[in-house]
Parts: sequence; C-alpha cells; structure tokens
Amino acid sequence: MQLGVNVPNFGPGTDPGVLRAWAETAEGLDLDLLMLSDHVAVTPDVAERYPEPFFEPFTTLSWLAGVTTRIRLGTTVLVLPYRHPLLVARMADGLQRLSGGRLVLGVGVGWARREFEALGVPFAERGRLTDECLVALRGALAADGGTPGVPIWVGGHSRAAIRRAVRFGDAWHPLRLPADRMGAVLAEQELAGHPLPGFAPRIALRLTDGPVEEAGRPTGVGTIEQVVGDLDRLRRLGAQAVVLDPYDGDPQETRRPQEAWRALTAVAEHWRSAA
Repeated sequence: MQLGVNVPNFGPGTDPGVLRAWAETAEGLDLDLLMLSDHVAVTPDVAERYPEPFFEPFTTLSWLAGVTTRIRLGTTVLVLPYRHPLLVARMADGLQRLSGGRLVLGVGVGWARREFEALGVPFAERGRLTDECLVALRGALAADGGTPGVPIWVGGHSRAAIRRAVRFGDAWHPLRLPADRMGAVLAEQELAGHPLPGFAPRIALRLTDGPVEEAGRPTGVGTIEQVVGDLDRLRRLGAQAVVLDPYDGDPQETRRPQEAWRALTAVAEHWRSAA
C-alpha cells in the first residue's frame, strides 16, 4: 500500500520555500505521493479555511516536478466544473509528460457555493457538469494521444459520487470518511455487482499523546499505534494508497509545518517497521 501526504498549498505560512521543504521532506521519507488541493477564486467561504496565498495546483505541481525525482504528484481534489475539460486535459497531459509520468488526477464536484458564483458556474448543476467533464476529459486525453496511465481518482461519498467513481474512475478517493463507512461502501458495491475500480482514501493525520477513546474517533487521529492500526485496516480493506492530511483547519498551522513533518515522519517510520 502506497503512502502519501496532502500538502497545504495555501495559508499565511506557505511560500515557495515551504512548498519546496514539504516536497523534500516527503521524498526524503520515501513517500509515494505528494498532493495539493484546488481553489480558483478564494471567496470568503473558502478563505475561512483556506486563505491566501493559494497556489494553483497545476502550476505548483509543475514546479515541484522540477525539484523532485521520484514521488508521484497529484490533486486532492481538482474541482472539475471550474475549468473547461479540454484545458484540464491539456494541463494534465503536459504535467504527465514533464514529470515523467508521475501525475495522479484526483477530481471532485466542489462545495464552495460563493466560489461557483464568482466563476459563473451554476452550483446546482455541478454534478452534471462533473460527469460531462469526465466524459470529455477521458475522450480528449485519448484523442490527443496523451501520455497513457494518468490515473483518475474520483472523490466524494454520495450515491452520485460512487456511481461516478465506478463509471469514470481508476479509484474511489473518499476524503476523511470514517473507516466503518468506507468499509460499508466497498462491501455494498461488491454485493451489488458494481465493485469500485480501486480504493485510495485521504484521512486525517493528528497524533495525540494518549489514546483517543471516544466513539467515532476520526480515522488517522490518535496515538501512533492507533494511526498505524488505521492504516493497516485500510490496507486490509484493499486500499492501494492512503493520503495523510495533517491540516486540521486552522490557517495558522501553516506557519508551523515542522509539527506536521514530525507527525508524518513518525507515521512513515512506524508504518515501514510494521509492514
């Protein structure tokens, strides 16, 4: 099972030097994936959690491709309705070629209503638009002779998102969903005869000094033993990759990346020793 990290590409502490340090840390830990999130118009609803500066993912990943050599680079998740699918196909194909085939394209429908309004995209139609984008994106990459093997991970856990993952995806990419719920979805799809094409969740990463005993403990939150146990459970559920997300919602965290690096290092080292 591959292990990756979702890097904050936003916030008051984020700049090119910090982004480079994140990439060096992730590759130095021999992680498999480095992924970034996506927003285009940082409207007030977005800024509360993901404030400026916000580094656009394709631009940033292209730059990081030049300062890394091995780690795969991706989006978690690109909001498909924000861009024309032919533009997405062109950028994805270009980044795939420039990075030596290291791109993973995680996609989703989006959630920020005011951002949709700022971009002139109808919020209520975002599901339909995402499906249309995926049809066009798949077709454009094939028709243009694009580099093969750009995996598409489909985010979300609604019924529509699950259908979308089965129809268009190379993996289902749920974001911070409880492990029980992920297991139930996987089992339901198998039982219905519509198995998911792959499983690559994104979970939290927050280490605590003592065990977290409360019911509903978020996956990836707890002692190092609990978090490594979560990873093992996901492996047994069939996960091909797990992306760890150390950002807990406070933009000031981006001023202290060393705390996230220490947690990431501990988990990566314990996971390797337990494997």
